Amino acid sequence: MIARSEPPCRTCGRGLQGVQVSASRRSGTTDELGPDEPGRDGSDGSDLLAALLDGMDAALCAFDADGVVTHWNREAERILGWSAAEAVGRHGLAGWAVRSADAEEVEARLMSAMHAPGRQVHEFALLTKDGGRVLVRTQSAAVRGPDGKPAGVYCAFSEVHVQIDLERSIALSEALFEDASWGVVLVDADLRPAVVNGYAARALGTGRTSVLGRPLGELLSQGVEELESALTHVLAEGAPPAPAEMWVGVRTPEGEKRRCWRSGFLRLASPLAEEPVPLGVGWLFQDVTEAKQGEQEASLLRFRAQQLHRAARAAAECEDPAEAATVHLDFALAGFADHALIDRVAGGALSDVETLGPVRLVRIAATPSGAPGPSRIAGRAGLPVRYDTGHPALQCVERAGSVRASAGAAPAQEARAWALARQWPADTVHALCAVLRSRGRTLGVVTFLRGAGRSAFERSDAMYAEDVAVRIAMALDLAGSAGPAGEG
Repeated sequence: MIARSEPPCRTCGRGLQGVQVSASRRSGTTDELGPDEPGRDGSDGSDLLAALLDGMDAALCAFDADGVVTHWNREAERILGWSAAEAVGRHGLAGWAVRSADAEEVEARLMSAMHAPGRQVHEFALLTKDGGRVLVRTQSAAVRGPDGKPAGVYCAFSEVHVQIDLERSIALSEALFEDASWGVVLVDADLRPAVVNGYAARALGTGRTSVLGRPLGELLSQGVEELESALTHVLAEGAPPAPAEMWVGVRTPEGEKRRCWRSGFLRLASPLAEEPVPLGVGWLFQDVTEAKQGEQEASLLRFRAQQLHRAARAAAECEDPAEAATVHLDFALAGFADHALIDRVAGGALSDVETLGPVRLVRIAATPSGAPGPSRIAGRAGLPVRYDTGHPALQCVERAGSVRASAGAAPAQEARAWALARQWPADTVHALCAVLRSRGRTLGVVTFLRGAGRSAFERSDAMYAEDVAVRIAMALDLAGSAGPAGEG
């Protein structure tokens, strides 16, 4: 390991001749090169070894079989403050790198690695040059000579807190990608998933390996542009100050699902580069669809309850009960539908037995179809509306319950024809009819209409329409008229 005939190198502690002899023996050659032989300078190997040792991120020292320090690199100097010139050549660590009281135990444990298989890991408290103490974790192993016998010990060490920080980082990374209760996706600079955890794979409706390297557009049907814009911003500007909530459409084997993900982003940069080099983006998200839907439903219920309250207060100030009915209609329309109609049963209110026969309906109020404004009372002609058999309004009277209808995803021309055939404004795509009932009798129907810019009516919408219909029915019953002219 060390040629005693020459002075050791101050950095690596090896004699030049020793390096050359060891190299020739490992290569199987029999000639030993002299340092003065032209063209074959033996210092090259020593300089290379010194450069390698000094460039290591870990502190490194080595001892020969007698316990003399032979190697001491720059990281060891940084941690303890002792230079290579001060360390190399010392016998043991007692009195300068280790307290004298602890030296015997520390050196015994270090040197025991010379006769033990593999590596040994220990933790010691070492002394710095300025008298401080630093706890280090060491890995030591035997160094074999050319004959295969132990010739010394090398020891790599680092500060314990640095090692613990590294282990924590590795443990955190493994935990995030194995056990995290939220999605974790590492996106490369090309905006493609590089690593995903189990939660994220389930949220994307695919496996952990099948998602890798695929464009986000193949995984999401909606919200791709917004997500890619956020990732690009993070790569360029860094992490945003707060999480963002994004609605996306996920393609799954069961079909497309609309989900809301609360997402946070982190820019990833290489810690080994002199200047920050972006490696991609860490995307963490949690599915908050149910919570958001609950919030939206609660907010909608509060708004609708306020509208009903305001409508009741306004209707109470109307002298004409028919006008009070239109007030309820106008307040219900806000945020709920685009148009609304009120049709009365021709000839007066019907009992449940009378609804078994043909029913005719007369328009008594409608919202303007061309521009926003209050509902208008229909004229006094009292002519029945030309509803065909099976019209949703007639079905509503026959069933004494709500009826929903929709043109669905039909082309615009077909949807227009569908609406006109039912005597509704041409831009109608969705309809909801609620029966007007008061004192056990059917007075008519209130119809709410939505255009293509709104979603179809749902069950919760029908419940709200029924609440409005009850108030309209009471006002019309109070008016005591069976037609628009106020006939009894």
